[in-house]
Amino acid sequence: MTFTEELKATAQAMVAPGKGILAADESFGTANKRFQKLGIPQTVEMRRAYREMLFTAPGIGKFLSGAILFDETIRQSTEAGVPFPTVLAEAGIIPGIKLDAGAKPLAGAPDELVTEGLDGLRDRIAEYYGLGARFAKWRAVITIGNTIPSRHCIEANADALARYAALCQEGGLVPIVEPEVLMDGGHAIARSLAVHHQVLHAVFDRLYLYGIHLDRIVLKPSMVIAGVDCPQQASVEEVARATVQCLRDRVPASVPGCAFLSGGQSDELATAHLNAMNQQFKGQLPWTLTFSYGRALQQAAMQTWMGQEANVAAAQKVLLHRVQLNSAAALGEYNPERETAVSHA
Repeated sequence: MTFTEELKATAQAMVAPGKGILAADESFGTANKRFQKLGIPQTVEMRRAYREMLFTAPGIGKFLSGAILFDETIRQSTEAGVPFPTVLAEAGIIPGIKLDAGAKPLAGAPDELVTEGLDGLRDRIAEYYGLGARFAKWRAVITIGNTIPSRHCIEANADALARYAALCQEGGLVPIVEPEVLMDGGHAIARSLAVHHQVLHAVFDRLYLYGIHLDRIVLKPSMVIAGVDCPQQASVEEVARATVQCLRDRVPASVPGCAFLSGGQSDELATAHLNAMNQQFKGQLPWTLTFSYGRALQQAAMQTWMGQEANVAAAQKVLLHRVQLNSAAALGEYNPERETAVSHA
């Protein structure tokens, strides 16, 4: 199979109906902060054991198409010595890799960020492909404020996303293109919609300019939602309508699917928003709408696990329940009443 055929097949598989992507690509710092809050030791072995708990949950491959790994994780193995990419692939889950080096202050743009990591990227892609990765992720961060985002910030991040995507497709990895508009701030949903329009317009303009094959990418957008400090929070239905309106205006039909980030929403709200989109617009959209959640899939399982081997089975059951609920939401079949009952499936 050529890279072209492989990329198309992988992109389609990543957004298969009723399946989503587990974002398990937390950096050392992020993973350790979450462990510290729960009193879990912040060690390499503990991070490895935690990822093993996630990846070996029985039946998880029925509901996940892919899992995004961090550099440390893609090189680790189960306690029995099986590499994590092999564990995932055998479960029917496509291994992916985070490629960006994080968002850093953007020169000449106070309070704004640009994502770095393009240096040496071609060689890193080749190495990760050899380790079993078949897709990648790059996250751009856009902040809403009184006078931001600036055009400078939007264009710089769009350009980096396009350069990353071009290198990925050259090297055999499907690029997840993630332009995240943060929920931080007091802005209303109308302001969020306007900024999402600007950002997605710039991103697809650059993807086109760089010759990116849009049928070989997956978009990972944020939802159009009011800032967390806004006194007027939009309803679930309003968020669904605004988000889909924006995607219809800005996302070409050739893109196979959109796998939303949760962006700090609660587990239940992220699921409800995804479900409302798929319920309201079932059969009307050219692309699949699914999930690529991190904390919104993992947090409850981590709190159950607590770093204890004796808690692994219970934590895996909690994880599977959360993933099942989001799988249902990706089909527009989520029932909020199931939130209170951990599945025994």
